[in-house]
Amino acid sequence: MTDYTPNAALLAKAETLTEALPYLQRYAGATFVVKYGGHAMGDPELARDFAEDVVLLKAVGINPVVVHGGGPQIGAMLKRLGVESRFVDGLRVTTKETADIAEMVLAGSINKEIVAWIGQAGGRAVGISGKDANFVQAEKVGRSTPDKLQGIERHVDLGFVGEPVAVDRRIIDSLSREGIIPVVAPIAIGADGHTYNINADTMAGAIAAALGASRFFLLTDVAGVLDKHGTLLTALDPARIAALQADGTISGGMIPKVQTCVAAVQAGVDAAVILDGRVPHAMLLEIFTSAGAGTLVHA
Repeated sequence: MTDYTPNAALLAKAETLTEALPYLQRYAGATFVVKYGGHAMGDPELARDFAEDVVLLKAVGINPVVVHGGGPQIGAMLKRLGVESRFVDGLRVTTKETADIAEMVLAGSINKEIVAWIGQAGGRAVGISGKDANFVQAEKVGRSTPDKLQGIERHVDLGFVGEPVAVDRRIIDSLSREGIIPVVAPIAIGADGHTYNINADTMAGAIAAALGASRFFLLTDVAGVLDKHGTLLTALDPARIAALQADGTISGGMIPKVQTCVAAVQAGVDAAVILDGRVPHAMLLEIFTSAGAGTLVHA
């Protein structure tokens, strides 16, 4: 009888599965909301990795809900059509023409592309927007900006930019029960009957809160929140985040992301995670290993 000794690579795979076991048990039946966007969304290889990760989550008994962005793709389409863009505080000023184009790109090409990736990875996905079954209700967003010359605040009309004010979770629950992965475009309708474009981070955070998600993942283009020396901060709470904002450690585009995470955990999400969507299988590393892969925000 020949002795069989597995090689190091096979042993490593077995150890990885063993390490993942307690997390598989902990999250069985849980809901994870994932905001998917950034450069990872435009890279076919990373898109395949992401789709495989989402399908794997569903296969092991977790209910993933994907909410996607599409700012660069909208910008590219507007440029192709000769429509100029203007931004205030990172939000695109959205005319009726721009809103129609944004809906076409978000709820059309991008949404269905992600659905197709998940299908190719062996999963079942359905693409929806906040308009479907009155899933998300929106209201118009306004912004005030300081006029330093006049010493006053001036109101800026952002057009058809909205924020979620109500989420009816029934359509998500129905899809998840049927083994289907919902893929959500950040478009919703207001009480005034107008269609509004919603920031994808904000949309995902509101959906995570409404679902009482165990995890809310923000896939972005950086490793997470870094300290002043560039070291990843792996766990933060709202008080620590406020202190890091006050001393300038958290600044720029990271501020709205951490604020979205704080709002989500304060609304009942167990924890939110900011992690680098450019790292292959970053979600799996965060969920199923003790080391994690990003910055976890907890209440």
